[in-house]
Amino acid sequence: MILVERKLGHLDDPVWRERARQARVDPLVLEQWEAPKSRLRKASEGGIELAVSLPRSEHLHDGDILHYDPARGLIVAARVALKEVLVIELEGLEHLAPHEILRACFELGHGLGNQHWPAVIKGSTVYVPLSVDQKVMASVMRTHAFAHVKTRFVPGEEVAAKLDARDVRLLFAGADATPHHHHGAAHSQDHANDLSHDHDHAYGHAHEPHHRHGPVA
Repeated sequence: MILVERKLGHLDDPVWRERARQARVDPLVLEQWEAPKSRLRKASEGGIELAVSLPRSEHLHDGDILHYDPARGLIVAARVALKEVLVIELEGLEHLAPHEILRACFELGHGLGNQHWPAVIKGSTVYVPLSVDQKVMASVMRTHAFAHVKTRFVPGEEVAAKLDARDVRLLFAGADATPHHHHGAAHSQDHANDLSHDHDHAYGHAHEPHHRHGPVA
């Protein structure tokens, strides 16, 4: 078992790019929910057991160097494929009247909660990991036709680069671990009861940039 307490570099760095040409790169393949973790145990594709124990402020990116054995000409590097992220921009929300802000946040929170989609909010931007098919998520957003909202899909790595390790864990760690399949508009009364609690906090989301609108239980 090899203990990894720090990242040695990245495959895109000139020095490591040159070393990788002369060595064998053994990937440590990480699922989306594993990559944000600062501590995990897993074997590389070549069978090398690693115990990753990084500072809590760090997480693994695709291409991070975890182990280098120059004698064997071996590099172990992380291979991460983050899914796309739905980015929701609440443009100009701060210029609206308080009751309009309340309505916009409540409707958006209701729509996301009704689908059991996890989310991270930073300022006036909401990040939602791709937990179902992209076409389904896009269709849900179009159906709701939220006012003062613009949406787009961007690569997960692009979003992860903008967030700190805590928010990356919140955004990606649970996206695949607890999938939901509520694709339609009709749900049970139990779901409606769950949402009634969740949306008591809708107005607060507009003013608390680090508050997470998590999955509804």
